[in-house]
Amino acid sequence: MNNPLQQTIEALAKEKGIEPDVIITAIEDAVLTASRKYYKTDENLRTKFNPETGQVELFAVRQIVEEVADAEKEISLAEAQELYGDEAEVDMEIEFPKPTDVLGRIAAQTAKQVIFQKVREAERENIYAEYSDRVGEVVNGLVKRFESGDIIVEMGRIEVLLPRKEQSRAENYTAGDRIRAVIKGVNRSTKGPQIVLSRTDPALLIKLFEQEVPEIYDATVQIRGAVREAGDRAKVAVFSRERDVDPVGACVGMKGTRVQSIIRELRGEKIDIVEWSDDPVTLVTNAISPARVQRVGIVDEAERVMEVVVEDRQLSLAIGKKGQNVRLAAKLTGWKIDIKSEEEKRREVEAQFEGFDAERAQADVAAALFAVEGFGEGMWRTLLDSSLHTAERLTDLPAHELAQILGADDALAAAVQEAAKGVVAASQPAVALDALFASTGDEETAEATPDAPDAMPVESGEAAADGDATVPEAVGEVADANAGTDTKDAPAASEGTGTEKAPVAEAAGAPERAE
Repeated sequence: MNNPLQQTIEALAKEKGIEPDVIITAIEDAVLTASRKYYKTDENLRTKFNPETGQVELFAVRQIVEEVADAEKEISLAEAQELYGDEAEVDMEIEFPKPTDVLGRIAAQTAKQVIFQKVREAERENIYAEYSDRVGEVVNGLVKRFESGDIIVEMGRIEVLLPRKEQSRAENYTAGDRIRAVIKGVNRSTKGPQIVLSRTDPALLIKLFEQEVPEIYDATVQIRGAVREAGDRAKVAVFSRERDVDPVGACVGMKGTRVQSIIRELRGEKIDIVEWSDDPVTLVTNAISPARVQRVGIVDEAERVMEVVVEDRQLSLAIGKKGQNVRLAAKLTGWKIDIKSEEEKRREVEAQFEGFDAERAQADVAAALFAVEGFGEGMWRTLLDSSLHTAERLTDLPAHELAQILGADDALAAAVQEAAKGVVAASQPAVALDALFASTGDEETAEATPDAPDAMPVESGEAAADGDATVPEAVGEVADANAGTDTKDAPAASEGTGTEKAPVAEAAGAPERAE
């Protein structure tokens, strides 16, 4: 333990975090490799480290046999007994020392490379064993340097990698900055850092919530899902195991203190916290927030497609910037979401009804034409190809042109047009009835709101000169009617000189007489 080599081994093992035996084994292997290159024999060489002297001893090992077949690896029983007496037996091994001080500089350089390689492999294996079970854990480190956009982070005694694709675009770092990230993976690669960190993984968001929200840490509130577009927006679905605990309120905190600390850590990334539900409709409704949803319908349950209808003014909010809000909601819920405004949905329904009407009209035309003697399936396909499958187009077309298209005589063409006219005539009563109802409604509206000249006639004299006199007259008449004046007062009103002013006077005096 007092030799310098042993002390060096102990110090190196402590620095690298590995066992001293690993370094000793590496030294033995290095000397063995250098010895084989120097001696260039087929002997069975073996090395041993002597902790007392601090020297690595080299031996040529030979096996005791009855008859020697390979003199470099075997020794006869008689020769062995001459050396070691009766203790030598068949299948025993005898070690013959060989010098190591003759190896030279090249052999020493080879031994050095082997030692470094073995120590490096042992160190990597030790790191893998330590951190392979810590994937998803949040760690702290210091920014050490930059390599082609990647950040090398110093974490204790080791260096880890934060790749460019795992960095948030809203963040910038300089050498010496403290950084908090989640361990995304640990590999066994022989080059470069083994541990890969991430600032964009949703696991970082979940771990931050666990650190800031006690209810999540003690599993009272559970995070059922989290999705992110790092630097812009994130969505988190939470669920409470206790009815008295509001999961969203617990994550937000008093005046938003809890969630604000997480937002600061993520450099201003917006976070939507929604309540989880086992009902997919309710879950999608919550996930679309902050937009308000009018109705949600499942289009295809097998393909997990859902249609969401929102108000016209809420459409842009529901979709989000470059589709971000609906994209995150789809990732969070696992459903394909088709967002439509109320106006789009209304137009879609109207188009469907128009299609139904067109199909019904076409079916009526086909039924009428097939009733014509001599009209067949081939003629109907010809009409479809010529876009003459509506009754109006058939009746407007001259008979001789229709005959040429059908490849028939004029009589059949005339019969086809008569059948088409019958279809048009059959549809006319419904059209006429709609027009009748429309005209009746217009007349009632006109009677309910008579024209101004009929309601307020312009009288001669002073009233005709003063255009505004008719308004007081009308007001006076209404007031007079409400006051309950008798009809015998009407002649008195017309006897005065300014007949338009008499109703006003009567209206003014009427309440007094009623009293």
